[in-house]
Amino acid sequence: MIDHNKVRREGMRWTILLTLNHARPIGAHEQLILQTIQGVYPDATATEVRRELEYLDDRKLVQVEKTPAGAWHAKLTHYGVDVAEYTVECHPGIARPEKYWEG
Repeated sequence: MIDHNKVRREGMRWTILLTLNHARPIGAHEQLILQTIQGVYPDATATEVRRELEYLDDRKLVQVEKTPAGAWHAKLTHYGVDVAEYTVECHPGIARPEKYWEG
């Protein structure tokens, strides 16, 4: 049986990594990340994005800056770049597609 919540969480994590990889080197505001996620999951919420950013931060894939005004800003760590660019193994918890191309 497919766990749709797990598929959604892991898919969001991969989309966040890709979004931040394209936003390098400055990173992205949480609103931009949310809008990108909503392109894939139209009903995604800011709370979900923050939860997945926390997860990725705990895994040392992203660095999250929480401003005093309450907004979040995130950017990839060097390890997050390596995961996004397929140069290191991706551990379970992120729906990174298998690399099927050479180069």
